[in-house]
Amino acid sequence: MSTPILIDLAVGDARAVAATDRFDPISLAAAVTVTEAAQEAGVSALRLLDTVGGRPAIDPSVAGAYLAGRFGDIGYLVDVPTTHNAPYNVARRILSFDRATAGRVGVVLRPGAGDEVSAATVPDNTADSPSERWSEYARILTRLWESFPRDALIGDQERAVVVDDELIRAIDHEGRFYRVAGPLDGPSSAQGRPVVVAGDPDVLGWAAVAQSADAVVVDRRQSAGADLALTAGLEQAGRKREEVALIGRASVTLSDDASALADELARWIDRDRLDAVELVPTGGVDGVLAAVRTLVPLLSASTGPTLRASLGLRDTAEALS
Repeated sequence: MSTPILIDLAVGDARAVAATDRFDPISLAAAVTVTEAAQEAGVSALRLLDTVGGRPAIDPSVAGAYLAGRFGDIGYLVDVPTTHNAPYNVARRILSFDRATAGRVGVVLRPGAGDEVSAATVPDNTADSPSERWSEYARILTRLWESFPRDALIGDQERAVVVDDELIRAIDHEGRFYRVAGPLDGPSSAQGRPVVVAGDPDVLGWAAVAQSADAVVVDRRQSAGADLALTAGLEQAGRKREEVALIGRASVTLSDDASALADELARWIDRDRLDAVELVPTGGVDGVLAAVRTLVPLLSASTGPTLRASLGLRDTAEALS
């Protein structure tokens, strides 16, 4: 059975010697080599992190845009914390990236604090729950990405009609954490909207994940029972299990016996009913390349024309209820 494979990357200061048991940043030049190899191996997407061990990396959306300009047949997941990131600005930046890659982009939205732009008009100064903030933020992203559907862009020169204004909708959102009017100034992508991934289910809780996410990442040490918890949360939210991809995240160190590691991961995928696997290769660029070139083919990696398709999700332009 084929499995969507994601690879973690942090692009940044790679001057330190990579440790064999540690995940380290790699240079932008090395990231180009890795991305080329990953695309050839059938990796579904690269997850681009913004920090490693407390050290900042190059802005993932900047690094991703650079890589996507050279490699367009692989997906990109961009880590974005709510802290210091206004939702309208993020929605606009990520959607532009998604359109440029024909629907191969998603965001790993991480819970945190607010931002300077939103703080000026925050509706409720007492609101401080990271989980509630994350849920509201995710909802805003979804609605903004759907505010300008692709069908609204007509481009009829003979009739001098650029867009159908009636299909473009302001979201007029006013919640506890944010006020956002919208709409966005550009149409949705080939996959309907970028994928929203929850990367911290232990902080958010399964109810929030089930209500607002398209996918969720669980660490290997916490993956047992995650499928049951996700399924229960989705039932409460009125959604189906196939609407959210369960991604297991595992650190891997390549040894001489890659086949044994692949078999071990395959058993884990089957046992915990995972829909995709996110690998965190240790050992710097050499470790990442070893994982991509040796391990990924053994796992029968699969991919699709959009990031949603790669993760087994349907392309959609319908708002989450």
